Amino acid sequence: MKLAVVGSINMDQTVTAERIPLKGETLPGGSLRYIPGGKGANQAVAMARLGAQVEMFGCVGDDSNGRQLIENLAANGVGTGHIQVCAGVPTGLAIITVGDNDNTIIVVEGANGLVSRAYIDSIKESLLDSDMVVLQHEIPLDTVHYVVELCAGHGIPTVLNPAPAAKVPAEVIEKVTYLTPNEHEAVLIFGKERSAGELLRAFPEKLVITQGSKGVSVGLSGGEVLTVPARRADVVDTTGAGDTLNGAFCVQIAGGADIVKALRYANTAASLSTEKFGAQGGMPTAQEVEQALGGGK
Repeated sequence: MKLAVVGSINMDQTVTAERIPLKGETLPGGSLRYIPGGKGANQAVAMARLGAQVEMFGCVGDDSNGRQLIENLAANGVGTGHIQVCAGVPTGLAIITVGDNDNTIIVVEGANGLVSRAYIDSIKESLLDSDMVVLQHEIPLDTVHYVVELCAGHGIPTVLNPAPAAKVPAEVIEKVTYLTPNEHEAVLIFGKERSAGELLRAFPEKLVITQGSKGVSVGLSGGEVLTVPARRADVVDTTGAGDTLNGAFCVQIAGGADIVKALRYANTAASLSTEKFGAQGGMPTAQEVEQALGGGK
């Protein structure tokens, strides 16, 4: 099982506070940490922690953040040989505020903006040697759509986590194997005219809608809508929970699990990730997920 992630590689600048500040408000901060992140890198680490063979495709700047992020990916078992180091461009940065069991995030794309069609063409042979390709929206959308079309043409399954929220063309929805928006992203992609249930039935076993503490829902081939409830957690930090869910889902699907089993596993992994601080720092191992599934917490 060889998984590839084409996506963002960021340094997360994370500050804790009692709660998320209101518009125009100043609050005292608790701690300030610099933590490896980026939705693409997070999902790659989540998959590697769960035992998958993962290769990361993306760009960083020729700065200390870029060097640290490549070293961190390698230390977590992610392949880094195809990451491009771009001269004169800063590595991507995410500014995160954590408070009251929630977070806000502002992303500065930096070198992530250079993950172009030309870059994809330069690593195409290695990318197409993958069993599944995973994408998000923190690199140029034109590149995301190009990769989906490229993989579809070579029969390689793709998973698109359309975050941050952005429109997804109908032809991309048709060609992607799985689309995993949250509730808000689903509304932006499909509009408000149809309910979540109607959408899930319209795209059975393709569209997966995550709903945070409410769980995750999918339409089954028989017309039923299944919602897998969230596992109860002692929440410390929700940053990276969605990335953990997507990574765990991909590992299970690529390993041959059916979609129901994959979502139960992924929901449990995401819940475990919220019990520790930091996006990647809280991501569980396969053993931890299996223990949680067996314990039924």
